[in-house]
Amino acid sequence: MTLSRKQQYGVLAGLAVLMAITRYHHFVPVPDASWAIYFIGGFYLKGLSRWAFPALMLEAVAIDYVTTQHLGVSSYCLTPAYAFLVPTHAVLWLGGFWLQGRASLNGRGFAALCASAFLTVSIAFTISNGSFYWLGGRYAAPNIAEYLDRFAEYYPHFLSVPCLYIAIAAAIHVALVMAKRTAAERAARS
Repeated sequence: MTLSRKQQYGVLAGLAVLMAITRYHHFVPVPDASWAIYFIGGFYLKGLSRWAFPALMLEAVAIDYVTTQHLGVSSYCLTPAYAFLVPTHAVLWLGGFWLQGRASLNGRGFAALCASAFLTVSIAFTISNGSFYWLGGRYAAPNIAEYLDRFAEYYPHFLSVPCLYIAIAAAIHVALVMAKRTAAERAARS
């Protein structure tokens, strides 16, 4: 499904709003959709990739800055490892981009979606979690056993939340494609 430039701008605007609403939990108490936003952006925003990815990164940084500096949100996660959010988010973007050429409304397309989401979210978590643990300076004596315990503790949440948002986006995508097909079939019959 190739989107027009106008449609891509609409998707980008929707993703930016979703990030603004979910990255800071004060307005809407739902989990942060940022990781799914980068995956979905990679899938839909091929024509805008050169600047859409950096624009979403700047939005995330701006939200984090405003919330920690002016709205009382803890800055615990703002460590030297924060810079590793760039490769973390890039992996997610590339996972969506990779999926774009393999997406289809059949079992193979579903398998590609599941594999891409699982692998890219897992790699993103490994980068983010690993950099925070080993480089963030929050642990007095980092060691592999403690890291593996923390990995196991946080990984299920960081896997399930983006995958849930991606599943919702996929369901909306399928519904829109099916509606478009139905409309085209009706038009062809009349």
